[in-house]
Amino acid sequence: MAITFQASGFPFTIMDVAELLRLHIRRRSPGYTYTDCPFCGDRRGKMCLNLTKDVWYSNCCGGHGGMLALYAKARRISNSEAYREICDELLTGGFAPAYEAQKQNTAKKETASQVERASAQAIHQTYSAFLSKLALTPMHRHHLQVKRGLTDEQIEQFGFKSTPPPYLCRAITAKLIKEGCTVQGVPGFFVDTTGKWTVRYFQRTAGIIIPYVGIGGLIQGLQTRLDVPIKGKDDPPDKVGMKYLWLASADKPMGVSSGSPVHYVGDPHARVVYVTEGALKANIAHALTGRTFAATGGAGCTAQLGDLFAFLSRNGTEEIIEAQDMDKYSNQGVSVGASKVYLLAKKHGMACRRLTWNPNYKGIDDWLLGLRQKEKNMKECETVNFKERYLSGECTLDDMDEDIARWHEGQDNGVDLHEYLGFTYDEYNALLQVDLTCKFEDLIEAQRRRQRYRVYQLILSGTKAVPFAFRGVDQLRKAGYQQPPAADYQLVYDGEICCPLEQEEQTVLERIFRLCNDSFPNGYVGRSLSPSDVVELYGENGRRYFYCDTNGFVPVQFSPMLAKRSPRLGDLVSGG
Repeated sequence: MAITFQASGFPFTIMDVAELLRLHIRRRSPGYTYTDCPFCGDRRGKMCLNLTKDVWYSNCCGGHGGMLALYAKARRISNSEAYREICDELLTGGFAPAYEAQKQNTAKKETASQVERASAQAIHQTYSAFLSKLALTPMHRHHLQVKRGLTDEQIEQFGFKSTPPPYLCRAITAKLIKEGCTVQGVPGFFVDTTGKWTVRYFQRTAGIIIPYVGIGGLIQGLQTRLDVPIKGKDDPPDKVGMKYLWLASADKPMGVSSGSPVHYVGDPHARVVYVTEGALKANIAHALTGRTFAATGGAGCTAQLGDLFAFLSRNGTEEIIEAQDMDKYSNQGVSVGASKVYLLAKKHGMACRRLTWNPNYKGIDDWLLGLRQKEKNMKECETVNFKERYLSGECTLDDMDEDIARWHEGQDNGVDLHEYLGFTYDEYNALLQVDLTCKFEDLIEAQRRRQRYRVYQLILSGTKAVPFAFRGVDQLRKAGYQQPPAADYQLVYDGEICCPLEQEEQTVLERIFRLCNDSFPNGYVGRSLSPSDVVELYGENGRRYFYCDTNGFVPVQFSPMLAKRSPRLGDLVSGG
């Protein structure tokens, strides 16, 4: 059979390359296409693609070259790597698209009659042997250690590995077959255009491999945390893209679907089991708490939970705790998936409740890691002097004796007592005058004030998502609101905070944010202060309202008379 190459000699065109790079096309003309420039960021369609010669020229930054140079420069790789990667991503195997088109009917027939999924034991054996041939790159190990808080022992225990280079996939698969492993019916393995078995990894899908282990301890699926999220060509610029990708080959000859298995980590006989989304998240949460977690491949992948819940119910589990990401309050799809967890638990005779944490953290793993980092920061932070703590309402004058005692214990630090306490000479001299104690108190008290404030939070139910819940002011306006809809809010706290007399408003708001996170002032009955909440500062100078944005506070208009009062608030009004 003849193999037809393009006029350029390559089995692809510059438009194939443009598609792979997700170049934004601005306009077309006979023989030319104009796109935004991926190198200088110009968005005026100044990059010209010559469709006849398969070359490009950027009229904004002067870059130019052939197809390989375009791809190589955008991906920061060599031309030879670019050629191999383009062929991999286009699934040409180095053959021309014309050859692929001629084989399309045969491939469709082979795909339509997919092979049966291999047994659980065979899949586990193949995946285990496959992972044993892979390593974990220093970059990926660093991510798991620093960003995810895992130790080397835990990384080894959970079996994380880095994806193999695409050019080794066929050779690794051949070794597996030679060793007696089953590849037919194992998700991710398929027959390529040359008739050879291979496994579906490409340069563009490089990342960390996450094994999905069933309750019986067998690996039943592999998922990749992508180094570079994949975005669709029609995705908006602010969309992050797909971060996780199942290893599957359902659309390939002799391939099979991933089946979206459920991951389980912990005690098979646990009385309480937490359910979240993503095996990486579950592993981290288990490592930090020692509790038992089940994880679906995504919030909507609940179909496989039925069999697991039936088993758990027979095995003694009494309660399921739904711990899906906090966007279950803003994303209707995630909200529906979380509700299905409750319904499935009830169907199998187990109690179920929803776990809600500090909304400033999306996932339960983020929250647990945040708590650990907060404890670490508290231990490492330098001690604030007595005066600063007093002006902020964090101590009383009676607590000064403890600071003085600590100073006496460490006199060799060379700091005078008045400096250690944070006092000026005049304040310190007034303190030493026994008969003028009132004058000292007056001097200090005149330097601080009491700021009254209220906190309003969205009323959230378990069934209806609010698009801007726990999100910034941009999402509020995207949802169609110019100002927070007060009728959807409730008052959860009314109190006060002490602060230095001249402390700026934004600094006071930041202190309120810290005060109402994780540990709360007495009488506070809401969630951790987070985006979408409204804070009211009031007093003799009037009332001002601020929307908690993803980065600070934004002044807004708000109608407190429309807001409800939390039934748990009662008549409590407590100082901060």
